[in-house]
Amino acid sequence: MTALEGAAGDVVFKFEPFVLHVLCRELQDAQLLLSVAIDSGFRNSGITIGKKGKIMMAVRSTHCLEVPLSHMGKLLVSEEYIEFLVHTANQKMEENM
Repeated sequence: MTALEGAAGDVVFKFEPFVLHVLCRELQDAQLLLSVAIDSGFRNSGITIGKKGKIMMAVRSTHCLEVPLSHMGKLLVSEEYIEFLVHTANQKMEENM
């Protein structure tokens, strides 16, 4: 909390979701992997085909979290709420595993 109180700008608590990139040889392989990922709950997954034909499949979790904690040096939340955010982010990390 002391570090937050001394911050002059904006502070944001951010948890990034799991991302796995898989380079696929064939589009059918990427489509199969995409189907498995979506069926497993990774709804933000997708396929990208590059300009040179490179097929990249991304498995992405939806477990993101982004919350402002201070604005222009003014703390917006309580220490109890920050503890709640850390606990929530740790749960999301466990789900990512």
